[in-house]
This record gives sequence, structure tokens and C-alpha cells, in this order.
Amino acid sequence: MSREPKTYAELAARVAMLESERTLTLRLAQTDSLTGLVNRGAFTSALCERLDVARARGGQVSLFVIDLDRFKHLNDTLGHHAGDLVLAGLGARLRDEATPTELAARLGGDEFALISDTPDVAGRAERLSQVICEPYSIYGRQITSGASVGVAVFPTDGVDAAELQRFADMALYRVKNKGGRRWSLFDTALRNEDEQRRCLEDELRRALHEGEIEPWFQPVIDSASGQVVGVEVLARWRHPKRGLLAPIHFVPMAEELGLIRSIDEAVFDAACARAAPWVAAGMIEAVSCNVSPRDLMDPGFSRKLIGRLAQTDLPATALTVEITETFLLQDMALARRHIERLASRGVNVALDDFGTGYSNLRALMHLPIQTVKLDRSLIADVGRDGRVSKLVTSLLHAARALGISIVAEGVEEEAQAIFLRAAGCGAMQGYLFARPMPAHEMEAMLRGAEAPVPLRAAVG
Repeated sequence: MSREPKTYAELAARVAMLESERTLTLRLAQTDSLTGLVNRGAFTSALCERLDVARARGGQVSLFVIDLDRFKHLNDTLGHHAGDLVLAGLGARLRDEATPTELAARLGGDEFALISDTPDVAGRAERLSQVICEPYSIYGRQITSGASVGVAVFPTDGVDAAELQRFADMALYRVKNKGGRRWSLFDTALRNEDEQRRCLEDELRRALHEGEIEPWFQPVIDSASGQVVGVEVLARWRHPKRGLLAPIHFVPMAEELGLIRSIDEAVFDAACARAAPWVAAGMIEAVSCNVSPRDLMDPGFSRKLIGRLAQTDLPATALTVEITETFLLQDMALARRHIERLASRGVNVALDDFGTGYSNLRALMHLPIQTVKLDRSLIADVGRDGRVSKLVTSLLHAARALGISIVAEGVEEEAQAIFLRAAGCGAMQGYLFARPMPAHEMEAMLRGAEAPVPLRAAVG
């Protein structure tokens, strides 16, 4: 045990030591260990303080957000240690480049930032872009890792730290979408885009509450008979002003906002309610529903889905859950648990987008997957491109050998349908037969009021 200080000098020394330790601890808590720059927490505090000063004095603050281009590729090809060396090198460059009135930070991963009060914003952005794009010497090799820079300025662009960071990020993403290795200022076009996006966010939340997100159905056609044997459920947003919106216009935003699960559940419940009578009447055999990757990464997904299904009139054996190949690669163990649990209740599991680059035949051999859906990117060239035709034929043979059903997506031409049937594809869907349609049109088709495009030419 340390003895208690007996003199004033000893007490003063003890206090000084404790204060030094506290200062060191605080500094370490605010510093990124790899680069030596301040971390995200310290950066955010500093940005707020500088904005307060600028607001009081009528000054200007510029925020430069920096992100390395293709950094994941560098990690994958050279290893994470090489990636760390590049990050440390970029940190050193920013530390050397920063003036006494500027603050450089590492926000996390390969994202960095610089706070500046320079009046020459464009000149500073150009200089930063040049400095950070210079090659790095790693393991004796010259590694060129470009970077993108997004810039937002207080008070012309954003009025607080959160706005400034969001607007700088928007400018950054515009650069990255154009290939990177340059810089961009936040501008009127991005402001209009931000306002439209915020408006759409509010409308999307309201749409969920008002039931404007609804299920549409695309028929799946039996190759031999030309009859409708199933339907795939697709979400549509019946916007009161913008009309009917396809998923591409709202699903990415729903995923970012954490609303995709609510949308999936609403569409699933409505689809089951509409399709259960069709199954009961023998009009179709199966109802296919897509599942978002975020839902699949939830360990409780399959249990929750089984619970929701039990609250509908749709038999478990009539439900097909479509998962993507990329999910199998992300977490095979979790995928196995979900697939086996669903299969044990009679739910059919289909592997969607099959043949897009990760065709995992091993998964088909070891997992209870009953259906594969050939991706439309393959179907587009069958019968025209010999290599693609051979690949599709091989995939069909492999699936049939494993006793797996096959559905070809995106069939738009009669020649494609003829080739697929001859190659042994069991079912097809696509614009050749019918586009996605609302429930009342789907029911009319099933009842014979509107027949799908016939397959007479395809089935001979």
C-alpha cells in the first residue's frame, strides 16, 4: 500500500501526478491509436466548438471529409496490415498538411476529416486531393490509393455540425459515384436532392401507416403446360401524387431508415391474405416472397416468419422464401439454421439470383434448398451466346441432378422460352408472360378472365 503524504510538498507532488495521469488518459481517449489523429468523438466536439466561435464572430468553417477509393480491394489483395500502413501514412500526411488553425481527424475505417477556416475552400480541396492521392511505399512497392473529398461550408451550407457532416458526406458520395479521385463542394443541386429525400422519408413513414405499400404479383409459368403455377410477391408504393413507385424508388431508403422490416411485414401479411384463397381453390401452388439481407441477418428471422405465417390462412407448404446467394457467403451457419428451421415447417426455400457470380453448388448439396431461380442477367443471352447457353444448360443439369426445381427469371422473348424448355427448365417468369400486376388483375387472370401470353410456340 502507498503511504499517505506527510508534507505539503509530497501532497503537491501526488496531486500533480494524478493530474498528469488524468490528462494522459483523456488524451488517449480522444486519439486514434493507428494514426495519432483525434478520433470521431473529439472531432465532433471540436467541430461544435469552432462553429460556436464562428457563429459569434461571423466567421466561416469548412469541413473536408475524405474517403479512400477502393480501400476494401487494397485490404483484400495486400492484406489488412498493408491497409493499416496506408491509413497510417494518410494520417501522417494530413497531420503534416494541416495548418496550426486546422484540425485533422480519423473518423473511423478509411474515413478522415479536416476542419479549416481558410477562405480559399476550392484551393484547399484541390491541395488536399493532390496530397492524399500521391503513391504510398508499402513493402517496397508503390501503391496508389486514390481518395475522394467532399466539402461543406458553414454558414452557407449547413448551420450546425450534424448538417455540415451530412452535406459534406453527400458531396463525397457524389464524387465516389463518379469514380473518385477528385473533390466536390456541396451545392444547390445536392441541397434540392436532400430536400426531396427528406420529403420522401416523411411520405414513406406516412405511407406505411396509411397502407399505401401494397403487394403486386407476377405469375410463374409451368414450362410444359403454360399454366400459372405460382406467383412472386413484389412491393409497390401507390403514392397519392407521384403515382405507382417500383421498389428501386423506396426500398434503398427504407433500408437506410430501418423501415424495410415494417414494409416486408406489411407486404407479407397483405400478400398472404390475398393469395391464400387462390391456393385453397387450387388456382396456384406457391407464393414466393423475397427477404431482405438485413432480415436474414437477424438470428430470430425464421422463427418470426413462421409465427407471422401461422396468423394467416396460407399453408406453410405453399410459401416459398427467396434468399440470395450473397447471404450464404456472409454467414453460412446462420443461413443453415434459417433454412433448416423453415424447411422443417414445410416452407420452401429458393435461392434467388442464381448464377450471378457466386453460384454455390456446395450449398445446394448440403442445405435443404428446394428451388433455384436463374438470374435474368443469364437468361438475356441464352440461345444467342454459346458460352452463356452452355453455362445455363450446365446449371440446369446440376440442379436437376440434386432434385431441385428451377425457375428462370426475366424471360422476355419467345426464343428464350423455347431454349429453356428444351434445356429442362421447369418454370419461367417474365414480361413474355405477364408483368407484375395488382391483386385484382392477378385473380382475374387466374380465374380465366385474362389468360397469360400462351406458350404454344414454346411448348410445341
